[in-house]
Amino acid sequence: MRNIDKIVVHCSAGNMNDSAADIVRFHTSPASRGGRGWNTPGYHYFIDKVGNISQLVSEDRISNGVKGHNANAINICYAGGVDQESFKIPMDTRTDAQKVALISLIRSLRVKYPQAIVYGHCDFAAKACPSFDAKNEYKNL
Repeated sequence: MRNIDKIVVHCSAGNMNDSAADIVRFHTSPASRGGRGWNTPGYHYFIDKVGNISQLVSEDRISNGVKGHNANAINICYAGGVDQESFKIPMDTRTDAQKVALISLIRSLRVKYPQAIVYGHCDFAAKACPSFDAKNEYKNL
């Protein structure tokens, strides 16, 4: 069993209409076809714009969310996180349903992994992801 000490929140930095299947396809398709070419998706969980939570990777497996931290992390992603016209400007686009789903999922993960601290991807990399201060927002969960 993995020793989970991090729960990392991400945004897809893409279209809010993306589905879990879209995310898996992007991460696992070859780079020659516009994908990342990874063997495993970047996130354990994905939350679409209406708040549906999809498990993309089993918690006992490592996902590709944060380079250098994946062995001990559960990675969660919500659809969006950028303006929906240019897809370039970081923006907290979480819907109310996504906010509720994130809180629910993080609470359930904290029960399983009480030692885990919630972070945003930006706490480990020079990125805006997840486009809000996840560490501060979820510090009391």
